[in-house]
Amino acid sequence: MKLRWWYGIAVNLILAALVVTGAAVYTVHSRSKNQFLEIRDTNSGKLYGKWPFKEADEFAVEFIHSVHQSPVRENFKIEDKMIQPMTVRFSSFGAGMQSELEEGQVLSREGDDLLISGFVSSFRELNYIVGTVSDHVLFINGNMVSLQELCGKNAHITIRTGGKKK
Repeated sequence: MKLRWWYGIAVNLILAALVVTGAAVYTVHSRSKNQFLEIRDTNSGKLYGKWPFKEADEFAVEFIHSVHQSPVRENFKIEDKMIQPMTVRFSSFGAGMQSELEEGQVLSREGDDLLISGFVSSFRELNYIVGTVSDHVLFINGNMVSLQELCGKNAHITIRTGGKKK
């Protein structure tokens, strides 16, 4: 049976509808499918997105602090399938912000921003509640991903690593 020319158009329209309705998952493909960072719904386990990464790759989550109404940017890297905090950048102390340094941590100033570095803890996963007024944004592999658009406002999400080590 000969395929009609409109077959390709129909398939593309169906795929576009799946993306718009949220039925499709945001996935970035790469040659190396060994390791990835994924975002899932904390309660249902629904996969929202999955990104490939290499050992020591970095990513960040940025949001507007609900009390201070100023940006907070948390930078992480992946080591041994664990999420290692690198720095937290913010502009003011107060409610909801780290007020005491842990052993090994350093507080410095870069311009108007405060920067905490020297974290020694690492995590298998990170949990966030996506903002309802201000967005949470994921920066990964040179991409900026709106978590409100990807997961929805007030979504309880888990960011974690997966895959095989090379």
